[in-house]
Amino acid sequence: MLTSEATVLREPDTRPAYRPFRSRVERIRRLSPHFTRVTFTGDDLDVFGTHGLDQRINLIFPLPDVGLSDCGWDDEQPLADGHWFGRWRELPNECRNPLRVYTVRAIRPVERELDVDFVVHGDGPAARWLATAARGDEIIVIGPDALSVNSGLGIDWHPGDAHNLLLIGDETAAPAIAGILESLPADREAHALIEVPSASDALPIAHSGRVRVSWLPRDGGDPGSALVPAVREWVECRPHLVGTTLAAAAQTVDESADPDAMVWDVPFAPTGANLYAWVAGEAGAITSIRRYLVRDVGIERGQVAFMGYWRRGRAND
Repeated sequence: MLTSEATVLREPDTRPAYRPFRSRVERIRRLSPHFTRVTFTGDDLDVFGTHGLDQRINLIFPLPDVGLSDCGWDDEQPLADGHWFGRWRELPNECRNPLRVYTVRAIRPVERELDVDFVVHGDGPAARWLATAARGDEIIVIGPDALSVNSGLGIDWHPGDAHNLLLIGDETAAPAIAGILESLPADREAHALIEVPSASDALPIAHSGRVRVSWLPRDGGDPGSALVPAVREWVECRPHLVGTTLAAAAQTVDESADPDAMVWDVPFAPTGANLYAWVAGEAGAITSIRRYLVRDVGIERGQVAFMGYWRRGRAND
């Protein structure tokens, strides 16, 4: 939830929507067996964008014996023209710092603080960094620049005027779902289905009385093993709602045979749509859910956004 507004002294301009923010760890808090919240601070976080919702950010992690390679993180010109990214890509492999995608959990520009919730699992660069992270450790956050007119880039939540909202995701989508629910107007009715590794990973989310959150423990099952049947049950229990969203004709679902292909489609819900579904998480599971909603149930494709946040058995590079 956003708790304060940025102190922006200049009018937004046409600079790139995202920029690097040199940051350091301020606090680390274990929320549950599989969730850890890291609070970052940084001198420039007073101009970090405050859109919230499911806005994506990147974290660039230091390398052992290398630290953070210089890509112009502190130089005004690379920040203004976005050339830091080209410099990062041109680094030799042994010096190119790992980059991973996360979601803003909360931003407090006045205090110059940013919260990011980490899912604790696996043995990737982020997990290794988190295992030893301590107050004062430096990191680069690539986030929205409040001084840019395009600072809302990276938001995939586009429900339009739909008043019945369905949010579906696993633990990697939980921070985004929480951010969305905490921003909903009181007149929106929403149901969130969130699959997590264990029942102890259910987290408090502030929301209005018209929002229902169902935490679905996987308990050692495969990704989607609790989520897929929950989605089917939700649909089957609401024929009056789903029946008003059906497409005018049969729909096909294009799916790439490439195991590394991006699974991502974020349409803007059409005006007057009764239902809007937002689906994010492990690529295989959310593809199955989208196929069910669009092809089997017949919900209009423009009312279903889906995002493969990660893919089982593959590095998220």
